[in-house]
Amino acid sequence: MLNHPTFEQLRRLKLPGMLQALQEQEQMPDIDQLGFLERLGLLVDREIQERENRRLASRLRLAKLKQAACLEDLDLKTPRQLDRALIQQLADGRWIAQHLNVLITGPTGVGKSFLACALAQKACRQGYTAFYQRLPRLLTELEIARGDGRYPKLMRQLAKVDVLVLDDWGLDAGLNDRQRRDLLEILDDRYASRATVVTSQLPVELWHEALGDPTLADAILARLVHNAHRIKLQGKSMRKQAAEALTSDTVTQ
Repeated sequence: MLNHPTFEQLRRLKLPGMLQALQEQEQMPDIDQLGFLERLGLLVDREIQERENRRLASRLRLAKLKQAACLEDLDLKTPRQLDRALIQQLADGRWIAQHLNVLITGPTGVGKSFLACALAQKACRQGYTAFYQRLPRLLTELEIARGDGRYPKLMRQLAKVDVLVLDDWGLDAGLNDRQRRDLLEILDDRYASRATVVTSQLPVELWHEALGDPTLADAILARLVHNAHRIKLQGKSMRKQAAEALTSDTVTQ
């Protein structure tokens, strides 16, 4: 029997999907009813699925998403002014291929970061790369990178990622000139070539003032706002409601 040597060869060739599928076939009493090409097709299908699963796991690991969120788990029942039709439109991923942006605004706790991470997670499932970072932390990281020589490499990485999530836009007031220029460089590199998701507690109408310098603000927002879908969430904090529900359940028990 060539089974065991074949298993070893599949290991050496790094074909774990085919190996697992072949081992499973060996345990099926009626597997001989399938022809050679049918069995081979099942092995190849398993290997393809295994490789795609590994690539997806790698994309999600590199994305460093803040939350394990997905669009299928999005709460569409809680009143938040969430446009179901727009969410369905974004779910198909065409906005990424068209290099559009998504701007998500609303008060704290209303689910902005969850939605942003869910869009990025969906992008990873569709074969795109993604990366999440809070904007204040990213600007600090760029400053550190400028000092230790990583700045050019980090900027190239930010330019290449298919979906960049910038969370907490405008949370820290008073950007300095270098931070504004870093932000402009990031968005200029990505303009019309990649997709960016931004979340902010500030309405888009206040972003220009929050950026400080009128000239740089014009340049930054021209590359971000005019080719973007806007989602303006409203309502009570979902985190607060969840905490109140948990407290209520604890008291009842």
